[in-house]
Amino acid sequence: MKTLKHFIYIIVGLVGLVACKPEINTPKPSHGTANFSRFIAVGNSLTAGYADGGLYLQGQLNSYPAIMAKQMLSVGGGTFTQPLFSTAQANGSGYLQLTGFSSTGSPITAPVTSNLAIRGILPVPGFGNVTLYSKYSGDINNYGVPGIKLLNITYAPYGNLNGFYERLLPGDSPTNTTPYLAFITAKPFTFFSNWLGNNDALAYATSGGAGDVLTDPATFAALNTLLINTLTQGGAKGVVATIPDVTSIPYFNTVTEGAILAGVQKANPSVTGLYINALVSGTNYAPRVATPADLIVLTFPTSKIGQPVSTPYGTLPYGLTPYTPIDNQYVLDANEVTLTENAVTAFNSSITSTANAKGLAVFDAYTFLKNIKSNGLVTNGISLNSNYISGGLFSLDGVHLTPRGYAIVANEFIKAINSKYGSNIPLADVAAYGGIKFP
Repeated sequence: MKTLKHFIYIIVGLVGLVACKPEINTPKPSHGTANFSRFIAVGNSLTAGYADGGLYLQGQLNSYPAIMAKQMLSVGGGTFTQPLFSTAQANGSGYLQLTGFSSTGSPITAPVTSNLAIRGILPVPGFGNVTLYSKYSGDINNYGVPGIKLLNITYAPYGNLNGFYERLLPGDSPTNTTPYLAFITAKPFTFFSNWLGNNDALAYATSGGAGDVLTDPATFAALNTLLINTLTQGGAKGVVATIPDVTSIPYFNTVTEGAILAGVQKANPSVTGLYINALVSGTNYAPRVATPADLIVLTFPTSKIGQPVSTPYGTLPYGLTPYTPIDNQYVLDANEVTLTENAVTAFNSSITSTANAKGLAVFDAYTFLKNIKSNGLVTNGISLNSNYISGGLFSLDGVHLTPRGYAIVANEFIKAINSKYGSNIPLADVAAYGGIKFP
C-alpha cells in the first residue's frame, strides 16, 4: 500500500511538471522608436559589398546593408535598391578568384577579366587615369563608394576622380560638380547607417605609408560632425561604425617577416635578417633589419627576395642587405603602424563622441574585429577567425569581407540598433552565407 501511494505521488508530480512546462516566448519583430521605411547606407567599399579585390554583382548582392535591409522588412523596412551591375556585366570592375594551391600550400589567385562593366579609361591631368564604369540610373539606397574618404565628401570635383562614384552621377567625367554629401542627402530618408572614414587611414597603410597620407584628425573631426549633423537634420535616426585597427586584417598578417626569413634561411642559413627602408621621423627613412613589428603587405612578391640588384657597391641580393632594402610600398614599418593606430584612435574618438551627442547607435567595429583576431568567433555553430582564406571572414584581398563576413557585420549593426532604439530586428542566418569559393 505504501508503495502504491508512493507511485501515485510520483505520477501526480510528473503530471504537474508537464502542466507547468515553461513557455518559450520569442519577442515579435518590432521597429521600436526607429523608422526603417527608407533606409540608406553611407560608406565606402565595405558598404558597397566590395570583395576579392573588386566590386562585382555577387559581392553587391551580399553587402552588409543589403543583408540588414532584408532583416528590416519584418519591422517596417521598405525597398532597398542598390546600384547593381547588370547580369551581362556581372563581374563589374573585375576581381580575384582562387584557382588552386602551390606545392607548398600557398594560394594561387587569378583575375577575372570577362563580363566587366568598364566603359573606358580617362586620363586626368595632374591626377592620373580614372577607370570609368557603365552608368547606373535609378533610385539608390546603398551609397557605398569604393575608395572614398571622409576627406572627400565635400569636394565638388570628386565625381570626376572616382569611377565608382562617377557611375552613379548623371554627368560624365570631367563635368561633375556634385559633392558626395549633397548626393546622399538629396532625397529624404528615415534611417541611415554610416561607415565612412576607413580609407582615411587604410589608404596610407595599404600603400606601406608610401603612396598616401593620413587624414589630419582635426579635419576628420570637423567633417564627421558636418556629416552627422547633415544626416540627422531631418530627424532621421541611424547607426555608425568605428574604424577597424589595420593590424587586425589579413592584409598585414599573412606574409610575415618571420615566414620570409625562415624560407630564405632554408636555402642560405647564413642570412640573419631582412632589411627594410623604415621611417625614422618626419619624412626621413633609413635601412634597418626588419622585426615582427613591421607589417609586410599581402601583395608583396616574395620571389623578389634575394634577386640580384645593381648598386654602387656591386650586385647585391634584394632585401638582404642595407643597400637593397625591401621597398617602402611593401612594408608598413613599426613607426608607420604607430602613426596609423594613433590616427584611427583619434578618428574613432570623433565618431563615437559625435554619435553619442546625437543619440545614435554605435557598432564598435574596432573592438569587434580586434577581438576576433585575438580569440576567433563562433556563431551559428560556425568557427571563424582572421586568418587569410581559412578564417572564412575575409575575402581574397585580405581587407574586405566574404558574404559570411558581411552577414556577421550586418548582425553587429543590427544588435547595436536593437539595443539603442528598443527595436527587435531579427538577426541574419550567418550559415546561409558562404565564405571563400574554393576551386
